[in-house]
Amino acid sequence: MTTPLAGITVLDFGQIYQGPYATFLMAKGGADVIKIEPPGSGDPLRNWRLMKEGTSVWWQVQSRNKRSVALDLRSADGQDIARKLIAEADVLIENFRPGTLESWGMGYEQLSELNPRLVMLRISGYGQTGPYRDLPGFGSIGEAMGGLRHLTGEPGRVPVRCGISIGDTLAALHGVIGVLTALYHRDANGGKGQVIDVALHEAVFNVMESLVPEYSAFGAVREAAGSALPGIAPSNAYRCADGYVLIAGNGDSIFKRLMTAIGREDLADDPALANNAGRVARVEELDRAIETWTAQRSSELVLATLTEARVPAGKIYTAQDIAEDPHYRAREMILRQPTRDGYEVDVPGIVPKLLGTPGSVRSSAPKLGDDTDDVLRELGLSETQIAELRNKGAIA
Repeated sequence: MTTPLAGITVLDFGQIYQGPYATFLMAKGGADVIKIEPPGSGDPLRNWRLMKEGTSVWWQVQSRNKRSVALDLRSADGQDIARKLIAEADVLIENFRPGTLESWGMGYEQLSELNPRLVMLRISGYGQTGPYRDLPGFGSIGEAMGGLRHLTGEPGRVPVRCGISIGDTLAALHGVIGVLTALYHRDANGGKGQVIDVALHEAVFNVMESLVPEYSAFGAVREAAGSALPGIAPSNAYRCADGYVLIAGNGDSIFKRLMTAIGREDLADDPALANNAGRVARVEELDRAIETWTAQRSSELVLATLTEARVPAGKIYTAQDIAEDPHYRAREMILRQPTRDGYEVDVPGIVPKLLGTPGSVRSSAPKLGDDTDDVLRELGLSETQIAELRNKGAIA
């Protein structure tokens, strides 16, 4: 079956996360992703977090469906090969500090002369322009500048990260949206290639809901609220006899069903609580009422009762919960994948799910330079030329 991005060639010049995560998403959709890695060391992600057989299991997730070319972009020979690859590609994705490619003579002006159809995604801390352009930027800093870190954690305590590199992920997602939009414009509207400029803090800021409009209209500065959902009630994490559950009883009819389920018909029928504004004014009272009920019951009993009452509620999943959950399995969100290191590992399945032309896992994550020779042969290089490049250290 044809994959939705079949025929699209993507060059991955990125390292660690934002750029490589963007190409990971495109690879699942069927794009031919050629990952350029420095000879000898490869992408640092190969060595991040927990390792098995000498390679990070994170690498086994993020580098599926990619081909690895060990190419020294800092060398003249490596840059010459890179230009040959770019001349044939649809998309180039990079997350170097602004100006790095220009210092190698590979700014978009030069590259678009080689390939006017080239779509180039550039992800950086602060974007390609502006007074902060040259500052070093990481996802955590983007989360802070974008407004997210100020809202995470408990009120009055140190801001915390959400547990994953969400700033990097958001930048990659916005980048892929930009790439797909630019490809559509190029192919459907007769346009040319172009640059997509994604700044980490802007990607975070773009999902901050009404943060700035509330400040603009009312001078209101939204603050951290722990597990609650400020301005929408009731919605929180509630203590049970054996842990916590999340309950979202903030719809008008849902609220009535929730109060009835916990035996508080007096609150269910209170006209002052019939809409969200009234419930927000008394949110502490409502949270106490709900937790008085949940604290006397197991999380399993709480969830069973609320499921029967058609109230959105759920347990707080750990990795083990996810791995053992039948719904995840039924929707093929946990896949058993062989690795090139000789073992199998569970990895996330395909998202989003296109039912007509679904994405797929076509190959496991490559070892460093697994595909160097094949890709260079596709460019028309002879075995002698490949050997010469290897002897010079330009490839591995």
